[in-house]
Amino acid sequence: MEIRKDYILERYVFIASERKKRPKEFKKDEKQEKGICFFCPGNENLTPPEIGRIKKGNSWSIRWFPNKFPVVEKNKKFNLKKEKYFTSSPAYGMHEVIAETPDHEKQLWDLSSDHIKQLIDVCKSRIKALEKLKNIKYVQIFKNHGREAGTSLIHSHTQVVALPMIPSLIKEEVEAIKGYKTCPYCDIIKIESKSKRKCFENKDFVAIAPFGSRFNYECWIFPKRHIRRLDELTDKETKNLAEILNKVLKKLKKINMSYNYFIHSSPKGENLHLHIEITPRSAVWAGFEFSTDMIINSVSPEDAAEFYMA
Repeated sequence: MEIRKDYILERYVFIASERKKRPKEFKKDEKQEKGICFFCPGNENLTPPEIGRIKKGNSWSIRWFPNKFPVVEKNKKFNLKKEKYFTSSPAYGMHEVIAETPDHEKQLWDLSSDHIKQLIDVCKSRIKALEKLKNIKYVQIFKNHGREAGTSLIHSHTQVVALPMIPSLIKEEVEAIKGYKTCPYCDIIKIESKSKRKCFENKDFVAIAPFGSRFNYECWIFPKRHIRRLDELTDKETKNLAEILNKVLKKLKKINMSYNYFIHSSPKGENLHLHIEITPRSAVWAGFEFSTDMIINSVSPEDAAEFYMA
Protein backbone atom coordinates (compact mmCIF):
# COMPACT_ATOMS: atom_id res chain seq x y z
CA MET A 1 0.00 0.00 0.00
CA GLU A 2 1.17 3.52 -0.78
CA ILE A 3 -0.43 6.96 -0.51
CA ARG A 4 0.30 9.17 -3.48
CA LYS A 5 -0.59 12.78 -4.26
CA ASP A 6 -1.56 14.25 -7.64
CA TYR A 7 1.28 16.12 -9.37
CA ILE A 8 -0.09 19.58 -8.54
CA LEU A 9 -3.55 19.22 -6.98
CA GLU A 10 -4.36 18.50 -3.32
CA ARG A 11 -5.77 15.11 -4.32
CA TYR A 12 -4.63 11.83 -2.81
CA VAL A 13 -4.97 8.17 -3.80
CA PHE A 14 -4.14 4.83 -2.22
CA ILE A 15 -2.22 2.49 -4.54
CA ALA A 16 -3.18 -1.03 -3.44
CA SER A 17 -1.69 -3.39 -6.01
CA GLU A 18 -2.42 -6.50 -3.97
CA ARG A 19 -6.12 -5.89 -4.62
CA LYS A 20 -5.74 -5.84 -8.38
CA LYS A 21 -7.34 -8.19 -10.87
CA ARG A 22 -5.77 -9.24 -14.11
CA PRO A 23 -6.95 -7.25 -17.16
CA LYS A 24 -8.59 -10.37 -18.64
CA GLU A 25 -10.86 -10.55 -15.60
CA PHE A 26 -12.27 -7.15 -16.48
CA LYS A 27 -13.30 -8.18 -19.98
CA LYS A 28 -17.00 -7.78 -20.51
CA ASP A 29 -19.38 -8.17 -23.40
CA GLU A 30 -21.34 -5.02 -24.16
CA LYS A 31 -24.77 -6.09 -25.31
CA GLN A 32 -26.32 -4.17 -28.14
CA GLU A 33 -29.78 -2.98 -27.19
CA LYS A 34 -32.35 -3.42 -29.93
CA GLY A 35 -34.30 -0.48 -31.24
CA ILE A 36 -33.99 2.53 -33.51
CA CYS A 37 -30.61 4.27 -33.32
CA PHE A 38 -30.92 8.07 -33.47
CA PHE A 39 -27.36 8.43 -34.76
CA CYS A 40 -27.43 5.99 -37.70
CA PRO A 41 -27.61 7.19 -41.34
CA GLY A 42 -31.21 7.47 -42.47
CA ASN A 43 -32.36 8.56 -39.02
CA GLU A 44 -31.03 12.12 -39.20
CA ASN A 45 -34.57 13.44 -38.76
CA LEU A 46 -34.62 11.91 -35.25
CA THR A 47 -31.93 14.31 -33.98
CA PRO A 48 -32.23 18.09 -33.60
CA PRO A 49 -31.31 20.01 -36.78
CA GLU A 50 -27.77 19.29 -37.89
CA ILE A 51 -25.07 21.88 -37.24
CA GLY A 52 -22.51 20.37 -39.61
CA ARG A 53 -21.06 17.25 -41.18
CA ILE A 54 -18.05 15.88 -43.00
CA LYS A 55 -19.43 14.48 -46.22
CA LYS A 56 -18.52 11.07 -47.54
CA GLY A 57 -20.13 10.22 -50.88
CA ASN A 58 -23.88 10.60 -50.51
CA SER A 59 -23.64 10.20 -46.73
CA TRP A 60 -21.30 11.44 -43.98
CA SER A 61 -18.31 10.28 -41.95
CA ILE A 62 -18.87 12.60 -38.96
CA ARG A 63 -21.84 14.83 -38.13
CA TRP A 64 -22.72 17.07 -35.20
CA PHE A 65 -25.96 18.47 -33.79
CA PRO A 66 -27.51 19.74 -30.53
CA ASN A 67 -28.09 17.17 -27.81
CA LYS A 68 -31.76 16.21 -27.63
CA PHE A 69 -31.50 15.95 -23.84
CA PRO A 70 -29.11 18.79 -22.90
CA VAL A 71 -27.68 19.61 -19.50
CA VAL A 72 -27.61 23.31 -20.49
CA GLU A 73 -29.75 25.27 -22.96
CA LYS A 74 -29.09 28.29 -25.17
CA ASN A 75 -32.52 29.82 -24.54
CA LYS A 76 -31.78 30.16 -20.81
CA LYS A 77 -30.26 33.34 -19.35
CA PHE A 78 -27.26 32.94 -17.09
CA ASN A 79 -27.98 34.97 -13.97
CA LEU A 80 -26.17 33.75 -10.88
CA LYS A 81 -28.05 34.69 -7.71
CA LYS A 82 -26.68 34.30 -4.20
CA GLU A 83 -28.85 34.24 -1.11
CA LYS A 84 -26.74 33.40 1.95
CA TYR A 85 -25.98 29.64 1.48
CA PHE A 86 -28.01 29.28 -1.72
CA THR A 87 -26.54 30.06 -5.14
CA SER A 88 -28.27 29.21 -8.43
CA SER A 89 -28.86 30.24 -12.02
CA PRO A 90 -30.82 29.01 -15.03
CA ALA A 91 -28.70 26.41 -16.86
CA TYR A 92 -27.44 28.49 -19.80
CA GLY A 93 -25.06 27.05 -22.39
CA MET A 94 -24.91 24.71 -25.38
CA HIS A 95 -24.75 20.92 -25.39
CA GLU A 96 -23.84 19.17 -28.63
CA VAL A 97 -23.24 15.63 -29.86
CA ILE A 98 -20.66 14.56 -32.44
CA ALA A 99 -21.57 11.25 -34.10
CA GLU A 100 -18.09 9.90 -34.74
CA THR A 101 -18.96 7.38 -37.46
CA PRO A 102 -22.01 6.31 -39.49
CA ASP A 103 -21.21 2.65 -38.66
CA HIS A 104 -23.28 1.52 -35.66
CA GLU A 105 -21.04 -1.51 -35.10
CA LYS A 106 -17.80 0.47 -34.80
CA GLN A 107 -16.47 2.27 -31.76
CA LEU A 108 -13.80 4.97 -31.63
CA TRP A 109 -11.13 2.33 -30.96
CA ASP A 110 -12.06 0.64 -34.27
CA LEU A 111 -11.46 3.77 -36.33
CA SER A 112 -8.25 4.77 -38.09
CA SER A 113 -5.89 7.46 -36.86
CA ASP A 114 -6.89 9.55 -39.88
CA HIS A 115 -10.55 9.36 -38.86
CA ILE A 116 -9.69 10.30 -35.26
CA LYS A 117 -7.73 13.28 -36.61
CA GLN A 118 -10.89 14.41 -38.40
CA LEU A 119 -12.77 14.13 -35.11
CA ILE A 120 -10.16 16.26 -33.32
CA ASP A 121 -10.41 18.85 -36.08
CA VAL A 122 -14.19 18.95 -35.59
CA CYS A 123 -13.64 19.44 -31.83
CA LYS A 124 -11.31 22.34 -32.62
CA SER A 125 -13.95 23.99 -34.79
CA ARG A 126 -16.75 23.51 -32.22
CA ILE A 127 -14.67 25.04 -29.42
CA LYS A 128 -13.86 28.04 -31.61
CA ALA A 129 -17.52 28.52 -32.61
CA LEU A 130 -19.02 28.03 -29.15
CA GLU A 131 -16.55 30.34 -27.41
CA LYS A 132 -17.97 33.18 -29.52
CA LEU A 133 -21.37 32.85 -27.83
CA LYS A 134 -22.24 35.46 -25.23
CA ASN A 135 -21.25 34.55 -21.64
CA ILE A 136 -19.53 31.28 -22.60
CA LYS A 137 -16.38 30.89 -20.50
CA TYR A 138 -15.33 27.29 -21.18
CA VAL A 139 -16.04 24.45 -23.65
CA GLN A 140 -15.70 20.90 -22.31
CA ILE A 141 -15.11 17.98 -24.69
CA PHE A 142 -15.68 14.48 -23.32
CA LYS A 143 -16.63 10.94 -24.27
CA ASN A 144 -18.42 8.16 -22.40
CA HIS A 145 -17.83 4.64 -23.71
CA GLY A 146 -19.58 1.64 -22.20
CA ARG A 147 -22.25 1.17 -19.57
CA GLU A 148 -19.87 1.61 -16.60
CA ALA A 149 -18.75 4.95 -18.07
CA GLY A 150 -22.28 6.32 -18.19
CA THR A 151 -23.15 6.08 -21.87
CA SER A 152 -26.82 5.69 -22.76
CA LEU A 153 -26.44 5.17 -26.52
CA ILE A 154 -24.01 2.60 -27.91
CA HIS A 155 -23.47 4.37 -31.27
CA SER A 156 -20.03 5.97 -30.87
CA HIS A 157 -20.22 9.67 -30.07
CA THR A 158 -18.45 12.57 -28.36
CA GLN A 159 -20.14 15.33 -26.36
CA VAL A 160 -19.40 19.05 -26.30
CA VAL A 161 -20.71 21.31 -23.53
CA ALA A 162 -20.28 25.10 -23.59
CA LEU A 163 -20.50 26.53 -20.07
CA PRO A 164 -21.04 30.02 -18.60
CA MET A 165 -18.35 29.39 -15.97
CA ILE A 166 -14.96 27.71 -15.73
CA PRO A 167 -15.39 24.27 -14.08
CA SER A 168 -13.99 24.05 -10.55
CA LEU A 169 -11.47 21.32 -11.46
CA ILE A 170 -10.06 23.44 -14.30
CA LYS A 171 -9.89 26.41 -11.91
CA GLU A 172 -7.95 24.28 -9.42
CA GLU A 173 -5.44 23.28 -12.11
CA VAL A 174 -5.08 26.86 -13.33
CA GLU A 175 -4.48 28.17 -9.79
CA ALA A 176 -2.12 25.31 -8.89
CA ILE A 177 0.27 25.99 -11.79
CA LYS A 178 0.55 29.63 -10.72
CA GLY A 179 2.51 28.40 -7.71
CA TYR A 180 5.40 27.41 -9.99
CA LYS A 181 7.88 29.68 -11.79
CA THR A 182 7.51 27.66 -15.00
CA CYS A 183 4.90 25.19 -16.26
CA PRO A 184 5.01 22.16 -13.92
CA TYR A 185 3.54 19.89 -16.59
CA CYS A 186 6.44 20.66 -18.94
CA ASP A 187 8.78 19.43 -16.21
CA ILE A 188 6.56 16.42 -15.40
CA ILE A 189 6.57 15.39 -19.07
CA LYS A 190 10.39 15.36 -19.17
CA ILE A 191 10.58 13.27 -15.99
CA GLU A 192 7.80 10.81 -16.83
CA SER A 193 9.09 10.30 -20.38
CA LYS A 194 12.02 8.48 -18.75
CA SER A 195 10.06 6.71 -16.00
CA LYS A 196 8.36 3.34 -15.64
CA ARG A 197 5.03 5.11 -16.09
CA LYS A 198 5.55 6.01 -19.75
CA CYS A 199 3.04 4.20 -22.00
CA PHE A 200 3.61 5.59 -25.52
CA GLU A 201 5.60 8.35 -27.15
CA ASN A 202 5.96 9.92 -30.58
CA LYS A 203 7.61 13.08 -31.87
CA ASP A 204 5.02 15.47 -30.44
CA PHE A 205 3.21 13.61 -27.63
CA VAL A 206 3.76 11.35 -24.66
CA ALA A 207 1.19 9.12 -22.93
CA ILE A 208 1.77 8.30 -19.27
CA ALA A 209 0.06 6.43 -16.44
CA PRO A 210 -0.06 9.34 -13.96
CA PHE A 211 1.78 8.97 -10.65
CA GLY A 212 -1.40 9.57 -8.63
CA SER A 213 -3.77 7.56 -10.85
CA ARG A 214 -7.32 7.31 -9.51
CA PHE A 215 -8.51 4.77 -12.07
CA ASN A 216 -7.25 1.31 -13.06
CA TYR A 217 -5.18 1.78 -16.25
CA GLU A 218 -5.63 5.56 -16.24
CA CYS A 219 -3.62 7.28 -18.99
CA TRP A 220 -2.90 10.95 -19.74
CA ILE A 221 -1.69 12.34 -23.06
CA PHE A 222 0.44 15.51 -23.14
CA PRO A 223 1.87 17.52 -26.03
CA LYS A 224 5.61 17.88 -25.53
CA ARG A 225 5.46 21.48 -26.71
CA HIS A 226 3.79 23.88 -24.29
CA ILE A 227 0.38 24.05 -25.95
CA ARG A 228 -2.63 25.40 -24.09
CA ARG A 229 -5.51 24.65 -26.43
CA LEU A 230 -6.47 22.32 -29.28
CA ASP A 231 -6.49 25.16 -31.81
CA GLU A 232 -2.77 25.76 -31.13
CA LEU A 233 -1.91 22.32 -32.55
CA THR A 234 -0.38 22.25 -36.01
CA ASP A 235 -1.84 19.84 -38.56
CA LYS A 236 1.14 17.50 -38.03
CA GLU A 237 0.72 17.63 -34.24
CA THR A 238 -2.99 16.88 -34.57
CA LYS A 239 -2.11 13.83 -36.65
CA ASN A 240 0.34 12.64 -33.99
CA LEU A 241 -2.23 13.22 -31.24
CA ALA A 242 -4.72 11.06 -33.14
CA GLU A 243 -2.07 8.36 -33.55
CA ILE A 244 -1.21 8.13 -29.85
CA LEU A 245 -4.86 8.32 -28.73
CA ASN A 246 -5.60 5.49 -31.17
CA LYS A 247 -2.87 3.35 -29.56
CA VAL A 248 -4.25 3.86 -26.06
CA LEU A 249 -7.84 3.04 -27.08
CA LYS A 250 -6.82 -0.07 -29.01
CA LYS A 251 -5.22 -1.43 -25.82
CA LEU A 252 -8.49 -0.86 -23.95
CA LYS A 253 -10.36 -2.61 -26.76
CA LYS A 254 -8.43 -5.82 -26.03
CA ILE A 255 -10.13 -6.04 -22.63
CA ASN A 256 -13.36 -4.32 -23.77
CA MET A 257 -13.00 -1.70 -21.06
CA SER A 258 -15.55 1.03 -20.46
CA TYR A 259 -13.85 4.41 -20.29
CA ASN A 260 -14.29 8.16 -20.25
CA TYR A 261 -11.94 10.61 -21.82
CA PHE A 262 -11.94 14.36 -21.50
CA ILE A 263 -9.85 17.25 -22.71
CA HIS A 264 -8.43 19.74 -20.23
CA SER A 265 -7.60 22.88 -22.15
CA SER A 266 -6.69 26.31 -20.88
CA PRO A 267 -9.37 28.94 -20.38
CA LYS A 268 -8.68 32.07 -22.42
CA GLY A 269 -6.01 34.22 -20.83
CA GLU A 270 -4.62 31.37 -18.71
CA ASN A 271 -1.60 29.12 -19.21
CA LEU A 272 -2.75 25.56 -18.50
CA HIS A 273 -0.87 22.87 -20.44
CA LEU A 274 -3.32 21.01 -22.70
CA HIS A 275 -3.85 17.34 -21.87
CA ILE A 276 -6.28 14.49 -22.42
CA GLU A 277 -7.19 12.18 -19.55
CA ILE A 278 -8.42 8.65 -20.35
CA THR A 279 -10.10 7.06 -17.32
CA PRO A 280 -11.04 3.36 -17.70
CA ARG A 281 -14.00 2.37 -15.51
CA SER A 282 -13.39 -1.15 -14.24
CA ALA A 283 -13.51 -0.38 -10.51
CA VAL A 284 -16.51 0.68 -8.45
CA TRP A 285 -16.03 3.50 -5.96
CA ALA A 286 -17.65 2.77 -2.61
CA GLY A 287 -18.01 4.13 0.92
CA PHE A 288 -14.34 4.96 1.54
CA GLU A 289 -14.01 6.95 -1.69
CA PHE A 290 -17.25 8.88 -1.26
CA SER A 291 -16.69 9.60 2.44
CA THR A 292 -13.10 10.81 2.07
CA ASP A 293 -12.74 11.91 -1.58
CA MET A 294 -9.62 9.69 -1.58
CA ILE A 295 -9.52 6.86 -4.10
CA ILE A 296 -8.24 3.29 -3.71
CA ASN A 297 -6.63 2.19 -6.98
CA SER A 298 -5.85 -1.52 -7.23
CA VAL A 299 -3.61 -1.19 -10.32
CA SER A 300 -0.40 0.76 -9.84
CA PRO A 301 0.53 3.25 -12.57
CA GLU A 302 3.71 1.25 -13.16
CA ASP A 303 1.67 -1.91 -13.82
CA ALA A 304 -0.70 0.08 -16.01
CA ALA A 305 2.21 1.30 -18.15
CA GLU A 306 3.38 -2.29 -18.59
CA PHE A 307 -0.11 -3.21 -19.81
CA TYR A 308 -0.04 -0.45 -22.44
CA MET A 309 3.49 -1.22 -23.61
CA ALA A 310 2.97 -4.99 -23.84
